[in-house]
Amino acid sequence: MTQKILVVDDEPEIVKLVRAYLEHAGFAVVTANEGNQALAVFRRERPNLVILDLNLPGLDGLDVCRALRRDTDIPIIMLTARLEETDRLIGLELGADDYVVKPFSPREIVARVRAVLRRAEGLPVRPQVISSAGVTLDLTQRIATKNGQLLELTTMEFDLLALLAEHPGQVFSRLQLLERTQDTAYEGYERTIDVHIKNLRIKLGDNPQNPQYIETVRGVGYRFRREVV
Repeated sequence: MTQKILVVDDEPEIVKLVRAYLEHAGFAVVTANEGNQALAVFRRERPNLVILDLNLPGLDGLDVCRALRRDTDIPIIMLTARLEETDRLIGLELGADDYVVKPFSPREIVARVRAVLRRAEGLPVRPQVISSAGVTLDLTQRIATKNGQLLELTTMEFDLLALLAEHPGQVFSRLQLLERTQDTAYEGYERTIDVHIKNLRIKLGDNPQNPQYIETVRGVGYRFRREVV
């Protein structure tokens, strides 16, 4: 089945360009040029992924991202002309899966879309469940629970937690985590891992000062505790 992408941007030329490249790559594309329209198109079309511009008239991209995350874990790629790292991190904190800064290569957009969709779909894996201190990850169904309660994790958060939990005690650098969960690394994006880890800790109820699950290894990266307390 053809995967459907919602492209949201108020610049017609960008929409036209991204649409052309995505359609050439075999995707179906629907579009919107402002925030409220984007939410309406999303509800009507139910796309597989959203490419969302940050600077939209009316309801801006961060508000749209926040609204989508209240109802769905659909993959979201933020698209913006802003260069500040703070803006990128805010988008990730709201649950965006990736972030592309204008000007960009249309081929890069296609590559990012494919990578994010691969993570969202999950590659075929052997049936496997990881359990530790009340947290259970079903790697086949991609379901995470804590004490029987469903954890609402984004695709990136699930992949990070699964990777760390599969290798308890092993330290991963930020770059390694980025490469292992996104298939490739984008220069300067390693620090976005910190945002995803922060979000994971909040959802796990994990105190970074006295972690039960994810430890920070200062100057290196992160690891999943071999023996939880």
